[in-house]
Amino acid sequence: MNKGLLIVLSGPSGAGKGTICKAFLKENKDFILSVSATTRKPREGEIDGVNYFFITKEDFEKKIQNDEFLEYASVYGSYYGTPKSFVIENLNKGKDVILEIDIQGALQIKERYPEGVFIFIVPPSMKELRNRIEKRGTETEEAINERFSSAFNELNFASKYDYVVVNDEVNKAVKRIEAIVMAEKCKIERQKEVLNKVKEV
Repeated sequence: MNKGLLIVLSGPSGAGKGTICKAFLKENKDFILSVSATTRKPREGEIDGVNYFFITKEDFEKKIQNDEFLEYASVYGSYYGTPKSFVIENLNKGKDVILEIDIQGALQIKERYPEGVFIFIVPPSMKELRNRIEKRGTETEEAINERFSSAFNELNFASKYDYVVVNDEVNKAVKRIEAIVMAEKCKIERQKEVLNKVKEV
């Protein structure tokens, strides 16, 4: 049995990776979403165990010591991390898993699980990115400026990814990711069983 495919969606804050991930999962129900843990406070409408596992800083640091994360990072003063056992167990069962995480975390996963497929989500323009961050209405002007400045720097990490997807329209971005998944599943190293069956007389 082939291992499941691990898709990692990442990109600058405000690029729309969360929206794309949600739309992708709606169309691709065979994929499992890996829920991250975080120490930040829930935003309005976010549900514990669905959007994130919201835990205390103390609990998070215990889990770090016990090597329970596939990756973790400190972003804007809060911890974020991917529970290791959930991801690896599902991949070993042949199930496909998708992660939507920050750039620091994605690059850590690439070191520990290089066979994953790493997709960098970018906005159509930096002007549009700023508009999206401002529309959230959850942050101060100072915080918005900090995120915008970080986003410029984060674009430099795109070359470390396998693919870049422009989020001009969510549906189009989802179709591009579906095309990437199809191509990855057709790679020779994932189709050895199929080739062996073809050879059978």
